[in-house]
Amino acid sequence: MSNIISSLGGGSGIDTTGLVSGLTAAERAPKEALLNTRQEKLESQISGYGLLKSALSEFQGVLSPLANVDTFSARSVAFPDTDVITPNSLEAGAQTGSYQIEVQSVASAQTLVMGATNDKNAALGGSGTLSIQFGTWSYDNTDPDNPVATTFATNGDKAALNIDVEASDSLADIADKINAGDSGIQASVMKVDDQYQLMLTAPSGESNALMITGTDDATGTDPTLLSGFSFNETTQSALETQQGSDAVLQVNGLTVRRETNTIDDVIEGFNFTVNKASASETINFSVDEDKVVAEQAIRDFVDAYNLFLETANNLTGYSKDENNNTVRGELASDGTAKSMVRQLRSMIGAEVTGIESGFTALTNLGIRTELDGTLSIEESEFSDAMSNNFDLVADLFAQKTSSTNGYVEVGIGTRASSTVPGSYDVEITQDPEKGKLAAGAITHDFGAGVLDASGGGYSFKLNVNGTLSSEITLNGQYASAEELRADLQSLINGNDALKAVNAAVDVTLEGGQFVITSREYGSSSKVTINNQSAQMDELGLGTGSTMTATEGKDVQGTINGEAGFGAGEVLLPALGSDAYGLNLSVAPGATAQGAFTIGFSRGEGGTLNNLIDRFLASDGAIARREDTIDEQMEKIDTDREELDRRMEKYEARLSAQFLAMERIISSLNSTGSSLDGLIDRLPFTAKK
Repeated sequence: MSNIISSLGGGSGIDTTGLVSGLTAAERAPKEALLNTRQEKLESQISGYGLLKSALSEFQGVLSPLANVDTFSARSVAFPDTDVITPNSLEAGAQTGSYQIEVQSVASAQTLVMGATNDKNAALGGSGTLSIQFGTWSYDNTDPDNPVATTFATNGDKAALNIDVEASDSLADIADKINAGDSGIQASVMKVDDQYQLMLTAPSGESNALMITGTDDATGTDPTLLSGFSFNETTQSALETQQGSDAVLQVNGLTVRRETNTIDDVIEGFNFTVNKASASETINFSVDEDKVVAEQAIRDFVDAYNLFLETANNLTGYSKDENNNTVRGELASDGTAKSMVRQLRSMIGAEVTGIESGFTALTNLGIRTELDGTLSIEESEFSDAMSNNFDLVADLFAQKTSSTNGYVEVGIGTRASSTVPGSYDVEITQDPEKGKLAAGAITHDFGAGVLDASGGGYSFKLNVNGTLSSEITLNGQYASAEELRADLQSLINGNDALKAVNAAVDVTLEGGQFVITSREYGSSSKVTINNQSAQMDELGLGTGSTMTATEGKDVQGTINGEAGFGAGEVLLPALGSDAYGLNLSVAPGATAQGAFTIGFSRGEGGTLNNLIDRFLASDGAIARREDTIDEQMEKIDTDREELDRRMEKYEARLSAQFLAMERIISSLNSTGSSLDGLIDRLPFTAKK
């Protein structure tokens, strides 16, 4: 091509090189202009969708509080300045009312000290087991300055802790093992008068005191070491430096006892800490509704929607600039963007699906849609709604579930984005049940004397939900079946094999026999007993006892006539059904209530939030449209490459044509030169 171009203009003297370039540029111009126009439009649409996504995200951020029921359950507390009680937190939905609290005593934790040694890291030389149980000590207070722990009542709700001690363990190792048990006991090694001692601090509270039995296996250099760690009804080698006690309060005239000084269940939703006793001082305060939070959230919603609508209208329509010139929006011709804005506007003005009565649309509380689509608040109507129908306002905006069966709670699962709001007919056909083992009759006569298991002859293994425990051994003296029941429950739930899989039981006394019930519902819930010693017959749990094992059952039922899937006490709607995404927690007794209904509504906040989620999803309308635009941009790049190839060929063709012309002109020029003076040389010609 360069040889051809360099030859152009050589014969004619005409700037044919420039002529070829000009003709090529003229041929390219309209096609390139069309591509440029298309590219500019697509780039403008990409920019427009970026602005639209940003506007949707900002609007969605304002919707989140509206969809949250806590916004409409906000509370405020007027608490006095005092060092007796420290308020920690106030939850949404806290119980409103006026309260008077008098702190009579604070909770304390039992502290035991044991095992003096010169080196906390030296091997102690003894091995065996430390068995630690929680419960309540009774004291002989004959000498008020030196009370003596006498009898112990096991706290059956607290799992026992068993620590295996090896001869190579030091005092620090034992402390680490106790702390690793995650029982609430704090173990530390303290240096006192040049010796180290193990200090155990129980969880605070009167019923969380410790009874410790050290059982040596008679090996090692100190075969009686662990008995020196004991603190039980017969051996108290450990020193008790502080008793466990409860916090005692008077709340609106009622006496309340709690095992900890941080209390969150006296006034529902209000967490506070008791710092000191002050029987002469009454703390007066009130917990009130705080509607300001909800009101501000609604006003923010109106403002945010109007701002979004302004941005959306500018993008999908026409607006005026600062010079009052009409400006066409980047997405003015984009059907997808316009459709999304229409859907959002339509939803704003529509009734909320799933609300069958009360406030079903924004207009019910004085929020109006103006001719231009913006929202406005009719203040008197809005104020009346907030003052007199606040519950209906909450139902309109916040996500809500309901059930007409008091034994069934409706929860919202991770798939609720596809759940269809509305009312559903439900029938529970089978209540959930827990697996249990009903023992035979207790033959020991507690009226004739205590049951002495301190010799360790009462042992067994328990299989709970498919997990077999290690050997469980009773080691106390029991004056009643109730004492024995509490100890059984504590020892079973403290077994390491069962704790490892979170398998636990409740032990009850029913008609003179023990019933051991798994804490799990469902068909996998079961309890069986194995490897019993002969003495267990006295408790109705031996091989000679008549026992009945009953397996648990999964809940069964239908939702809108379709069978649900039961897992334990949870009933799930059929996969793909309208109710799928909800979950029903069913308590025993639900079947007796017969058919009932459940309801689900996302509220205005949740409905709009769900719609925007769909718009902004990775496979949503915006993402699909952006993919299409990207494909069109790639097509423009391909078209540009094709145009370049065509123009190159066009330029080559023009160049070849002009080169041929140059050759003809050059040939004519040569012929003309050879004719110069030819006439003068012809014969019979003359010159003047």
